[in-house]
Amino acid sequence: MLSKDFMILVIMAIAIATPVAWYIMRRWLQDFAYRTDISWWMFLAGGSVAMVIAFLTVGIQAARAAAANPVNSLRTE
Repeated sequence: MLSKDFMILVIMAIAIATPVAWYIMRRWLQDFAYRTDISWWMFLAGGSVAMVIAFLTVGIQAARAAAANPVNSLRTE
């Protein structure tokens, strides 16, 4: 449930950042003598990497919290 909520935030960030990055990159690449286009798969690859990193981060933190001894946490409070 935690990773689902976090993934929704990552997807929203990708949806906002993709058009902005596409526009800026298109404008920047037009200034070069040898023009090249930016492909859709580059954004797909970047978004996929961001989602994998977010999922791994949430998963590792959840596993660490599940494996922690609750007695140690209660002792400090």
